Amino acid sequence: MKKVINNPEAVVHEMIEGMVQAYPDKLRHLEGTTVIVRADAPVPGKVAVISGGGSGHEPSHAGYVGRGMLDAAVAGEVFTSPTPDQIYEGMKAIDSGNGVLMVIKNYTGDVMNFEMAAELAEAEGIKVAKVIVNDDVAVENSTFTTGRRGIAGTVFVHKIAGAKAEKGGSLEEVEAVANKVISHVKSMGIALTPCTIPAVGKPGFEISEEEMEVGMGIHGEPGIERTKVKTSHEIAELLVEKVLAEHQLTAEDKVAVLINGLGATPLMELFIFNKDVSEILAKKGVQVYKTFVGEYMTSIEMAGLSLSILKLDDELTELLEAPADTAAWK
Repeated sequence: MKKVINNPEAVVHEMIEGMVQAYPDKLRHLEGTTVIVRADAPVPGKVAVISGGGSGHEPSHAGYVGRGMLDAAVAGEVFTSPTPDQIYEGMKAIDSGNGVLMVIKNYTGDVMNFEMAAELAEAEGIKVAKVIVNDDVAVENSTFTTGRRGIAGTVFVHKIAGAKAEKGGSLEEVEAVANKVISHVKSMGIALTPCTIPAVGKPGFEISEEEMEVGMGIHGEPGIERTKVKTSHEIAELLVEKVLAEHQLTAEDKVAVLINGLGATPLMELFIFNKDVSEILAKKGVQVYKTFVGEYMTSIEMAGLSLSILKLDDELTELLEAPADTAAWK
């Protein structure tokens, strides 16, 4: 195992320290926790938005903490759900009295622990609402989920729910727009190589040089099939077909596209893939309003990518365009 680390058991805490030191104007670390909050939290009169999950998906989730997006992110150990007490501490730190929305990816551990934290918070008089993101169209159930998994489309939920909260929306309004995004965003990815959890020291699975996994999850969960490596255009055709099959688009509809790298895919390849996706969508008459290309939700050093397509309406477009000031949103 070759990694630029010190102690495999300390990677999460040292990562948090390094991130806060890099962005002290945006972020603050809650002492004794794995929670990163907005530097100005709690923001008076504002609904707070919290998310989180296992580490190893950077810049998710702490990279989206800041004005216009999340008020807090809670980091678990690598590929491990954060504990209820950590989530609870985060909720207490960001609540201004207007309530807290929890954005949870659909993994059994995340859902259970966030719900336990909500019970603790509600016992202290904090109003709590939750949404569960399940944008991955690849598989219905997986190693870590009942139902579809939450992957990179979650970032659109962070952006749009965060914008609604920043504009002064009520807890019910922020929850409603988050659920609208969840119903409007669909994603799917492929993996070319495995990744290595630092504390384990070896790859989580094996895949040959000639193979790729179609529909693999962000923790290395199996996808729908293992095939010979395809060209960028062939991968684009496959993922566009699978994702659009879940949408009901008309000629008047417009979409936002997110091309997400999983950690070890060069930008060169992501842009080639985006070219192919753009051409295929144009031939299908799909209007691309805005495209995002980069690493938004990774899987440590896995080579691969995912495609997310968000169907827009006037409300979602306005909130997507609203300003945000975080370490990772561009």
